[in-house]
Amino acid sequence: MKLLKRLARVSMLVIDDFGLVAATGKQYRDLLEILDDRHGQSATLITSQFPVSQWHELINDATLADAILDRLVHNAYRLEIKATATPCATSFIKRTKQPKDTNCAKVRSDPNGA
Repeated sequence: MKLLKRLARVSMLVIDDFGLVAATGKQYRDLLEILDDRHGQSATLITSQFPVSQWHELINDATLADAILDRLVHNAYRLEIKATATPCATSFIKRTKQPKDTNCAKVRSDPNGA
């Protein structure tokens, strides 16, 4: 319970890759408690490979999914990025040999592209 309260008080909570790993009903209820405590108080950033329209399926409990989405969607900025994997990204993700495009290596080693 102490951890939940600490998470509720951080100024920016980042949840990366939401839905990538299966969670239990208790874990989703804990998430709801954290979001409820943070609602209207602090920033929360969630990334997911799944569109929001699939979150009910991920959470597998309509009432709980509605409650979680209710706390997230109101007063939120939502960015949906639709992209395909580029050869550069695919090579980086798979950690295979160096991509033929030398610009990919340059971007990876220097985020400013210099």
